[in-house]
Amino acid sequence: MHLAHYLGLLHHAEIELGEAFREVGRGHRDEPDVHAICHKLAAQCDAHAEKLGRFAERYGEDAPDEPERLHSELFRGIRGGGLGLLRDLHDLHLMACECEIALTLVGQAAHGARDTKLLEVVQACEGETSTQLKWLAMRMKQAAPPALVVAP
Repeated sequence: MHLAHYLGLLHHAEIELGEAFREVGRGHRDEPDVHAICHKLAAQCDAHAEKLGRFAERYGEDAPDEPERLHSELFRGIRGGGLGLLRDLHDLHLMACECEIALTLVGQAAHGARDTKLLEVVQACEGETSTQLKWLAMRMKQAAPPALVVAP
């Protein structure tokens, strides 16, 4: 069963996304909304990872290193200024997209395996991940004009 591969991918992607949210929150303390919301979203990712970890124990967990590689490729330290905030939010969005698609695929496997408990967890996580992506998109739209148009 290859579900273990995607459960491992998803479980680790949630852990990495949570850490990345914390990094961005700490790195952009001068933006009160970013600081507070990133820490709230990190806690959601932690809860997702905890819930998914229970299923990884049941199905196994082929723990690929892709989420760690993505995090290390995207985040090489927090970038400063308006453009840095925009880039950091963009990177978070990419990492959240990885979680979103992995949730979709694990959800499809849960349907196939008739695992209603896993499906319930996936659906709850999908709702929160969708909200995370919406906030990130909105915040990037807000940050873009001053970062991209206003002279430094």
